[in-house]
Amino acid sequence: MTLSTKQRILRQAKRWPSTQLAVGVVSKTAVEATIELANHFGIDLMLIPSRRQVDMDSLGSGYVEKWNARRFADFVRKRDKNNRILLCRDHGGPWQNNREMADSLCPEDAMASAKRSFEEDIEAGFDMLHLDPSVSPDGAQEEEIAFSFLFELFEHCHSVAEKLRKNLAFEVGTEEQGTLAESPQGLERWLKRIKTYAVEHGREAPLFVVVQTGTKVMEMRNIGSLGSPFRVPNQLPTSIGLPRIVDIAHQYGFLIKQHNTDYLSSDILSRHPELRIDSANVAPEFGVVESKALVYFTEAHGLLKERDAFLELALGSRKWEKWMLPNTRASDREKALIAGHYVFSTDAYQELLARIQCGYSKRGNELEEFLRNAVSNAITRYISNFRLVTP
Repeated sequence: MTLSTKQRILRQAKRWPSTQLAVGVVSKTAVEATIELANHFGIDLMLIPSRRQVDMDSLGSGYVEKWNARRFADFVRKRDKNNRILLCRDHGGPWQNNREMADSLCPEDAMASAKRSFEEDIEAGFDMLHLDPSVSPDGAQEEEIAFSFLFELFEHCHSVAEKLRKNLAFEVGTEEQGTLAESPQGLERWLKRIKTYAVEHGREAPLFVVVQTGTKVMEMRNIGSLGSPFRVPNQLPTSIGLPRIVDIAHQYGFLIKQHNTDYLSSDILSRHPELRIDSANVAPEFGVVESKALVYFTEAHGLLKERDAFLELALGSRKWEKWMLPNTRASDREKALIAGHYVFSTDAYQELLARIQCGYSKRGNELEEFLRNAVSNAITRYISNFRLVTP
């Protein structure tokens, strides 16, 4: 019998206390490493492309390998021999693609574009969709409009999936990540509203809800309260506030999804299962790990011109800007490392990669293996600390 996405996640989660891992699609290397690890350990892992990473050709596809949903799904399925990967859209919704935002699409057009993107995901065989109507060209979306969009997308995707006889799970979240943990009262209010809508319309409620646990990635660190050794003003300690948040989500039948888990210490990660954090997303850290590995490789083998060319290419992309703290003291090198994965699929980077491979060895796959091992080690840290392998 074929298990549904929900059944697969619950089966793994209930073997013993563990936190499920969702890996961001920051590069082809990260995707390949995730597939290899899932099959090696015999565990289910989620791959979570955002619309900026993987999207429709009509919107320029994504910055990762120029993949659309179908090409990305085909790439994964051909390599996932034991069917251990769950394909999960991350941050799907209106204005979640750069072009929609740059064009300042009106609400009707932005919603139509988001629906088409979700339709391609469903047709490509995605297992779970994150419905996130939290943004607008003017900034954070108004709550009532966000709820209206959320329910409209929820109904649309359900209808499309039913017509195509696809079994879908859903993740919902209507807020940007903040450094502080979620207000229990605010969480209960909108979970009740989502649950009520699902019941009244005869729909199964979403599987995951994104909650604010006190994580926030900026630059190359996590500045949230979850990983802070000090008390955060105007907030209960994690040991008090987080259990209440988890209780509320579970009471309404939701599993919680933590975003911005990157760069937390192994000590904190190892506590996730006992804190009952059901699942966690990690993304930019793995891109930074790959960029650092590339720079290390070039420096170790005297390929300094190639190193400088990569750093210049990444810095020039300006993709580091959104990750900067106010009054940042980050160096140009650090900014380039933060932005490196955004240029991996460019022609300029591919030409540079060929030069590095040629300059070091006739074995063209040696650099690829080095980069993949670095990313694999970083992902394995989460697998181990989240207790996804046998304790």
